[in-house]
Amino acid sequence: MRIRQLEIMLEDCAGFPDPDARSEQYATPAVVAARFLHEADRRGDIRGMRVVDLGCGTGILACGAALLGAGEVIGIDRDKDALAVARKNAEKLGAEVTFLEADISRSGAEIPPADTVIMNPPFGAQRAHADRPFIDAGLASAEVVWGIFNSGSHSFLESYVRRRATIDTVISATFPIRRTFAHHTRDVMPIPVDFIRLVRTEEGEQ
Repeated sequence: MRIRQLEIMLEDCAGFPDPDARSEQYATPAVVAARFLHEADRRGDIRGMRVVDLGCGTGILACGAALLGAGEVIGIDRDKDALAVARKNAEKLGAEVTFLEADISRSGAEIPPADTVIMNPPFGAQRAHADRPFIDAGLASAEVVWGIFNSGSHSFLESYVRRRATIDTVISATFPIRRTFAHHTRDVMPIPVDFIRLVRTEEGEQ
């Protein structure tokens, strides 16, 4: 499937019914989701793989992975209302995705093993280090983790995952955040982001 075709299909995904500012529930734009997933697929991390989407929200990344031919896709989020929308989005798109309710930020949360983890974690604008539980859960689940992070996060990530994983891909992109919350002052705010691929090391598997 071509990237533009995937983008058009994902534009039909509904967003958060009642987005929570503290949880940074921004809808991932279809143009960003399509490019992110194609970059992962180009490296052999989507098609035929067992893919887990951590903090899946309304399911745009999970649905996109399924449409690209993932062998199995599991979306995980703690928000029941978002998961209800995600299930409707998957049904509308004909995407086979299993959605599970779990709070990734809580220790002991059961995250199923995967070949690839994909995620668009909180950027940490409202709560510092809000992305760390996602990184930890992702590396515990899969050998390969793809994430959308604030531009310039490379040094932090490299330090945070030292001895557990290496960064082998950093791709610059723009994430247009639409006016969602009261503190937003512009209709669309373009945020520079990086698509980052983490590969778990042997030491990280222990």
